[in-house]
Amino acid sequence: MTGHKVGAAESSSTYDVVIVGAGPAGLAAALYAARADLNTVVLEKGAPGGNAALTSIIENYPGFSEGIMGPDLTQKMVAGAERFGAKLDYTEVLAVHDAGADIKRIAARGKDFHTRSIIVATGSSPRKLGVPGEERLTGKGVSYCATCDGAFFRGRDVIVVGGGDSAVEEAIFLTKFANRVTIVHRRDDLRATKSVQNRAFDNEKVDFLWSSEVREIRGENSVESVVIQDRKTGAETEVAAQGVFIYVGNNPNTGFLKNVVDLDDRGYVITTDDVQTSTGGIFAAGDVRQKHLRQVVTATADGALAAVRAEQYIAEGF
Repeated sequence: MTGHKVGAAESSSTYDVVIVGAGPAGLAAALYAARADLNTVVLEKGAPGGNAALTSIIENYPGFSEGIMGPDLTQKMVAGAERFGAKLDYTEVLAVHDAGADIKRIAARGKDFHTRSIIVATGSSPRKLGVPGEERLTGKGVSYCATCDGAFFRGRDVIVVGGGDSAVEEAIFLTKFANRVTIVHRRDDLRATKSVQNRAFDNEKVDFLWSSEVREIRGENSVESVVIQDRKTGAETEVAAQGVFIYVGNNPNTGFLKNVVDLDDRGYVITTDDVQTSTGGIFAAGDVRQKHLRQVVTATADGALAAVRAEQYIAEGF
């Protein structure tokens, strides 16, 4: 999907659906909305695909028995939405105005969009540890994306922080490049699914530090070592490493939605089962929504449902 540049005449027109975010949820919504012949635009401040595009391999999305690389899957989703005429505009959404009105106004960087309905699919961003050295050394050995940066650590020792699917899967991916990969997890067992755990346990290049937390990341111009504390004894150990990959959860990208729709205490959008928010004509899909399971397959399902609900909302005259 090529970037769509909105001209002066079009900027004052009204869309049927504006989708905020071009991850799996947003792209699925775009496919369904455009296929329903709704005038649809997707607003994305970065690259399409969201967190899925940063995942080395996705093994649990139906239809790909051998798994598929995250970037490849999301590019297929982009092509599907483009086929039916959905537009993509690279811009950052700053605020939503007139949220309860029939025609809502979205303030983006440098332009406004008017729309009958909104689908929020902004996903989430990696949560930081908040330890000394993390911010200063981000991009200098500290990373939140193994797929993006793994090749820079060929032959080096790296640490992966976390014990869920993302942490363990990316640790396995990093063994393609790194000399040793050490998973630091605050519990005594992993939270990742058993099949992913077993692959990590069987990999000779993966080590584990259980019941442990990173307390500091050290280095002058790049990461040189990590201070790790044993949660049971309180003892601290400095471990040599040239890279730290952090996977300790995510925070929803909902800053622009404050006082627009109801959010929970963590900032996730509260919706009904059919993805309706507290404000009429605004729907939420994917990881940004309060839900129990956040996977690519649930994101695309949310996106499809949100588009259908938006179509119904418009057909019923708001």
